[in-house]
Amino acid sequence: MTTITTPDLIDALVPLPAGTPAHAVRHQRDKVVAATQGSYERLFDPALPGLALAERLLVAHDIARRAGGAALQAHYRERLLALGTPSPAQQAALDGRPLLAAGDARLAEILRFAAVLAERPVEGDQAALLRLPAAGLDTPAVVALAQLIAFVAYQVRVAAGLSAIAADNAASAQEPAGAPAAPAEPFVHPAHLPKPGEPLRINGYTSETLEWKAWLPVLDLAEATPEQLAVLEGSHPKAKSSDYYRLLVLQPAILQERATVFNAIMYAPGGLSRAERELASTVVSRVNGCVYCASVHAQRFEQLAKRNDVIAQVFTEPQGAGTTPRERAIVAASIALTRTPAAFGAAQLQPLRAAGLSALEMLDLVHAIAIFAWANRLMLNLGEPVFPAAG
Repeated sequence: MTTITTPDLIDALVPLPAGTPAHAVRHQRDKVVAATQGSYERLFDPALPGLALAERLLVAHDIARRAGGAALQAHYRERLLALGTPSPAQQAALDGRPLLAAGDARLAEILRFAAVLAERPVEGDQAALLRLPAAGLDTPAVVALAQLIAFVAYQVRVAAGLSAIAADNAASAQEPAGAPAAPAEPFVHPAHLPKPGEPLRINGYTSETLEWKAWLPVLDLAEATPEQLAVLEGSHPKAKSSDYYRLLVLQPAILQERATVFNAIMYAPGGLSRAERELASTVVSRVNGCVYCASVHAQRFEQLAKRNDVIAQVFTEPQGAGTTPRERAIVAASIALTRTPAAFGAAQLQPLRAAGLSALEMLDLVHAIAIFAWANRLMLNLGEPVFPAAG
């Protein structure tokens, strides 16, 4: 992992001064903090080949602008202007104007792809992706671009969620004890649903095991470098047989940081329960239209919670889903931060606090929502799910 030598960007931009309750809560998840900053440093390393730093900064600026992340937008603008006077095409992009006759077809294609991933990731398709190689980007450069776009979508939502936590009066005071959990009612499986362990299939979403096929050439393991093999082995037990990992490992340092972020968010001890992190991940994936991610994390929720009733609700209609006030608050926050991060604030945290979530649990929820802004965009725009053969 990258050794971090610069001040943490999220702490600086939110801002989260040292000594404040929100800063203290965030740094209970220092692995996430370090790997988030590490991802930023990898993705904006001036030496990264294939995409000029100015191109990367313009993409990040555009993603932040579209999401309403004003502080991040200003940061990326400042970094770009520090490189020198922008070209006419770059200035048009900074201003949010169409490039049209600005004379940079490559930049226009990069920003077109970024806009789809930022706002309508489900609309990405193979034809849209293959316009990038046609514009002169090789496969590692396309992978870097996709990771960059997805990372900034994550970054915007982490910043928005932390701003909400910092603004929440109850969270900024001494942390009160959470509301006592209501006694669990015996679970009665709804008669109309498949039994837990049997696949749900609703509205094109499923909890069955799917495969995923990349739309670009993946790494041939016989040609892998020692670094690539080490990153694959540390990312996921099945990474060497996965198109997803064998495509992303064409940028091994970026994948290493991303895998660290993901694992630190989804598997950290304490805080929000594993099942509730999986529920949030499923909700985000359903809202973004990512059938593959929804299938994986619906299945994991069911394995952990031993029930599928809330997943059936989410697959049917996410808005209003949840079998308890706590679940409904988690689902509602997941939808809000996914769809409108700029409007996410302390008001969106109040139902969570009323349902008994601590500040650390709310942070874990923000992280789970944000990491699937990242994961969904990769899965939706670099390949497609493969359903089991019928019969």
